[in-house]
Amino acid sequence: MPSFDIVSEIDLQEVRNAVDQASRELSSRFDFRGVDASVLLEDEAILVSAPEEFQINQIRDILRDKMTSRKIDSRALQPGSIEGAGKVKRQKLELSQGISQDISKKITKLIKESKLKVQSQINGEKLRVTGKKRDELQSVMSLVKDADLSLPMQFNNFRD
Repeated sequence: MPSFDIVSEIDLQEVRNAVDQASRELSSRFDFRGVDASVLLEDEAILVSAPEEFQINQIRDILRDKMTSRKIDSRALQPGSIEGAGKVKRQKLELSQGISQDISKKITKLIKESKLKVQSQINGEKLRVTGKKRDELQSVMSLVKDADLSLPMQFNNFRD
């Protein structure tokens, strides 16, 4: 019976490369000359620091641009609040991976409401969808892509 998995994963090596490119661009940009601004990758988060809030927003835009050029969905970044620590303001951008239970239930409900002859089951942080026909599974894929979910979704482990 054909099946596939719906997952939300990001390639950490590509994220590391995007952060490196963003920090290189920061060092070469005219509007950041002499400014103590940085982009650092910590375990599952990116730390952005700059003297002013608008500079943090500019750095975030640079980072999103670099991530997009490396084919990483920028919806995987969950920005935290901007904290002021002395002369420097910081913002932590969390990298979200995996599908939460709430979103898994929302996807399952969406699949059931579509009246397609498929079954979905939640396996930890991913969703397994099985059906008798490939066409129905492909319809589920397009349904999930068109749904307005706050996470980047990938479809892998397709079996016939």
